Amino acid sequence: MNPSTSASRSPLLAGVTVLELGTMVTAPLAGRMLADLGARVIKVENPAQGDPFRRHATGHDSPQFCAYNHGKESVALNLRETAGRAALLRMLESADVLIDNFRPGVLARLGLDDATLCAVNPRLVRCSITGFGRDGPYAQRPAYDSVALALSGVAALTVDPANPFFSGPTIADNVTGMYACYGVLGALYRRSQTGEGARIEINMLDASVAFIPDCIAIAGHLPGRITPHTRVAISQAYAVRCADEQLLALHLSSSQDNWLKLLEVLDRQEWQQDPRFASPASRASHFYVLNEMLGEAFRARPLSHWLSVLEAADLPHAPIRNVAEIADNPQLQHLGTLEDITSASGTSYTAVRTPVLVDGVRPPIGSAPPTLGQHTEAVLAEFSAQAPGGE
Repeated sequence: MNPSTSASRSPLLAGVTVLELGTMVTAPLAGRMLADLGARVIKVENPAQGDPFRRHATGHDSPQFCAYNHGKESVALNLRETAGRAALLRMLESADVLIDNFRPGVLARLGLDDATLCAVNPRLVRCSITGFGRDGPYAQRPAYDSVALALSGVAALTVDPANPFFSGPTIADNVTGMYACYGVLGALYRRSQTGEGARIEINMLDASVAFIPDCIAIAGHLPGRITPHTRVAISQAYAVRCADEQLLALHLSSSQDNWLKLLEVLDRQEWQQDPRFASPASRASHFYVLNEMLGEAFRARPLSHWLSVLEAADLPHAPIRNVAEIADNPQLQHLGTLEDITSASGTSYTAVRTPVLVDGVRPPIGSAPPTLGQHTEAVLAEFSAQAPGGE
């Protein structure tokens, strides 16, 4: 299809209005993903401080806040006051989706229980994101990323018990936001067929467990405790240091062909005779030994050498780059994955565009992250005019 033709088509979610009562990551990511696909997303914030992520680490519209909130409008409403609740209910009369990530019972205490929402708009898709679900022994516990990672088993796959500390991105938060978006899209499709709204529930514990189905499946088939290296041992994934101290990733998987090609690249054909490495299963069983031997072999030459010979051998590999370096990657530049953005408050940051191409075209990133309450007056006037008896 001609990209110029497809680019003129309406966005996938054109005409869909989403109200987001979200803070931090889970709900804001779900809202941003829907905005990426063309939905109108109105972020409803507490006028006193807004989303706490605005002040995260920097004190003013942090890069973290910007990362999860571009493409949205901001309306400041105090939902503890009658006027604020009335304004929200007026907006909900014609909205398509409501997303929140409050603890169970908070919306009900605000007079926004599910029965009230359904009465206001039976076609409304209500998406509730919690830490542990609406009920159960943990339902009222506070939940953050590391808590869900710990209880789901993900942390045991990433934290070295000999030197325990958390590192890496917010996996549980991000995965939960993605599953929430997935649920909303399914509900919108069903509504298009039946006219009925839906209540979508997603919690961080469930989502984190769902993120590791392979590890859950193999747990009953392996003796002993699954460790941070269990998955990489089975996958034959290695990180090695080269002569110039640069790091290299190598992923052999279960392919015997990859193993034989690597031995040729390393000039270690004698390893074929070692019974410890005769099959994918035996190599996984002797992962630590092989990891050390590969480390010694790769220390002989600089990264540039290994990149050249591994590419020539068609082996899965890549240099390990830090986040600040990935913008220089030629493939990411070709794909147009990253875009420099300045928020309405003047914060500059690098935004990640949606990885979903529609008819060969990547949707635009939309508007910059809004300042707190930037659109309050215009949006409330718009929805007041839409209400019965409005002008």
